[in-house]
Amino acid sequence: MGPIQSVEEFLSLLRRRRLLIAAVVLFGAIVSFMVGVTRPKTYETGAVIQVESPVIDGQEQNAGAQSARVLQVIEQRLTTRENLAAMIERHGLFGGEAAALPLDKQIAALRASITFQSIASAAQQNFGAPTTVSALMITTRLDDPEKAARVANDLAQSVLDMSVARQTSRAMDTVRFFQAEEARVSQEIVALEAEIAAFKNANPVAQAGSDAATDRAALDSDLRRLSQDILAVQGERGALEGKDRLRETDRRRIDELKVQEGVLQSQQVALQAQRAALDQRAAQAPEVERRLSAYARQLQQLQSQYDLVSARKAEAETALRLEEENHAEHFSLLERAIAPASPTGGGGRKIALAGAVGSLIFGIVLAFLLDLLNPVLRSARQMERELDIRPVITLPVLNLHPATSEPWVTRLWHRLRGRQLRRS
Repeated sequence: MGPIQSVEEFLSLLRRRRLLIAAVVLFGAIVSFMVGVTRPKTYETGAVIQVESPVIDGQEQNAGAQSARVLQVIEQRLTTRENLAAMIERHGLFGGEAAALPLDKQIAALRASITFQSIASAAQQNFGAPTTVSALMITTRLDDPEKAARVANDLAQSVLDMSVARQTSRAMDTVRFFQAEEARVSQEIVALEAEIAAFKNANPVAQAGSDAATDRAALDSDLRRLSQDILAVQGERGALEGKDRLRETDRRRIDELKVQEGVLQSQQVALQAQRAALDQRAAQAPEVERRLSAYARQLQQLQSQYDLVSARKAEAETALRLEEENHAEHFSLLERAIAPASPTGGGGRKIALAGAVGSLIFGIVLAFLLDLLNPVLRSARQMERELDIRPVITLPVLNLHPATSEPWVTRLWHRLRGRQLRRS
């Protein structure tokens, strides 16, 4: 026979299979109700931690991003295997049959029952700036309301303790780092200044500077004067030695002029040696200037680095004082978790309703499949369509077994048997 092609045929099918559909729906509803009733109840509760803004003005711009990073690190540390195992033992979370579970499964179940939800700040964020956090909600879902509240409060207190310890520790580490950097840069500056002084002592031209030109001019003037004096002495002595007859005074004068000429020549040699030394130092002056310039740049870089490190150290010391006096950004417990009065995560009603609806759909589908396996003519229109024969009269279904004192199971059997005989 053909498939169902009208509403009347579909309703006829439902009427013919109503007992089967009713049995399937009843069975599915009972099973769904039993599953919903026997399903373990879940209690959910949570604690709220608020992110307090810094008290001192000017500290808000970096506080939001730091709080988000701190909360992320704390969440990762709280959900580690060691911390969760310690929490299970501390609160006795898994008792009875659950105590026989392996530790790994217990830890996985506890980790799945904990939720950290960050609440973003309502303040306007700059483009590209990290999201700031205004609060953190810690939610736990367990089969015991008291244990759920204890676990949530334990986690909230751990967040507070770890945040204080972490921020104070970071501030102290920052101060110690910049103190060490300041001492290191200061030692490098002292060592470089000692090296510059030793270089200047080894290179007199580095100390002379612009006086070298003056000294050279003075030496040139002295050499010219000595040359003139030597020439004068030599001229006078030559004039005296050129006489035909020398008197005793002339001889004494010639001896004096020789001595004077020797003295002048000695002075000339000394001045020439100084002049040569000046020339040599002048030849070394470019290299000395280059080295001094390099020293000056290196000293300036170290001084700039020292100033920067000193400024950062002052900021770190200020941040440490703010942390110690509780004036910086910190976390506070806004709401403690309380034991819930009723379960929230069982879902027994939803399971029972879904099971009943599913059973109804399954019963209709099953009736349709059974009708396809055993097709019948349900209406005069279907008979005319399938056999091209118009029926003269249509007899209704007659109840051949009226209600008696027989059990309802026997009556149901007779009814089903009678329908089977009529079909055959």
